[in-house]
Amino acid sequence: MKILVINAGSSSLKYQLIDMDNESLMAKGICERIGIDGVISGSNAEGKKFKYEVDMPNHTAAFFEVKKALLEGDCAVLSNLEEIAAIGHRIVQGGALFNKSVLVDEEVIEGIESLCDLAPLHNPAHIQGINACREVFGVELPEVVVFDNAFHSTMPPEAYIFPVPYEYYEKYKVRRYGFHGTSHRFVSAKCAEVMGKDIKDLKLITCHLGNGSSITAVKNGEVVDTSMGLTPLDGFMMGTRCGAVDPSVITYLQEKEGWTPQQTSEILNKKSGYLGISGVSSDDRDLLAAIEEGNERAALARKILKYQVRKVIGSYVAAMDGVDAIVFTGGIGENTFDLREDVCKNLTYLGVTFNSELNSTLVKGKEGEISLPDSKVKVYVIATNEELLIARDTKAIVEAL
Repeated sequence: MKILVINAGSSSLKYQLIDMDNESLMAKGICERIGIDGVISGSNAEGKKFKYEVDMPNHTAAFFEVKKALLEGDCAVLSNLEEIAAIGHRIVQGGALFNKSVLVDEEVIEGIESLCDLAPLHNPAHIQGINACREVFGVELPEVVVFDNAFHSTMPPEAYIFPVPYEYYEKYKVRRYGFHGTSHRFVSAKCAEVMGKDIKDLKLITCHLGNGSSITAVKNGEVVDTSMGLTPLDGFMMGTRCGAVDPSVITYLQEKEGWTPQQTSEILNKKSGYLGISGVSSDDRDLLAAIEEGNERAALARKILKYQVRKVIGSYVAAMDGVDAIVFTGGIGENTFDLREDVCKNLTYLGVTFNSELNSTLVKGKEGEISLPDSKVKVYVIATNEELLIARDTKAIVEAL
């Protein structure tokens, strides 16, 4: 069974084609600058690559280019579209409506659309992706949606209710939803597998660290807390997001600077975090280069992130009354070994002992345990694979039809 996995953004469309008979990646690529000018790039399992500019006024046009890339040229991997058994979509916000992956129908599309206020940058783009997919591949091809917040739906009310007047939860469903759930679900299951234990017997803390970051507490296979909130802005510092700050900082600056709600959102979501503190970039690699040149603000930004990651981990140890293993994943989590070392060397109160030499070698997809055999808490680097989990969910739902 071959499954096409789609992650549609407002001006981009990422895709992967996965052969579920052996869970191997057949092809992947990205359409960028949709609605502007357009460029598509990709590769296949043999390592052949392509990239070309093409006008893509909308997501339908982008899907036609994906279809072309899969069927034509040196990177073609299909002889006809009938080889694709189903399509799986990543959906950022399922709100309180969806707590598991589901088959797409009109009611599901309406449900996703009703949640656009909670994810204005993401859900409208996902709907465009689903509708464009139907137009290009036909309504007969099964489509499945996998929700980014679904894994977090097991949180208890004391973790997801914000201490603002309760009427706003009742009227607008203002609460903690959490994100990166597909990644947290994948790596927590993989961690239990590596440990040779049932996830229902474990307390795990999974750290998805990248341009967007979140940390999740998983107890007995269920999420009890996660750092992102109503939106992906909450939690700790990220590439361009501020994470949790004193709300009075916001109202104070609104008064001083005259920010509108839209300007406030722009500053907190796109001009803060690594970028806002360093003044250099939102990319960890750029900050490392700046530090080499003596940039103190870049060094401060990285110190803040390391400190905040340690602090959130500590709070989740308290929330679960202990922890058996900690997992690092995501672009920074998988590649920034000095951050992992800083965190682990400050967890001595948990009995963590750390293999510094091995840790420095685990980058670019390399996985392994970075704690020593006598460590009371195990620490792992595990590469996330959200697309594979989406494909697995899609396969299970389609096979059950």
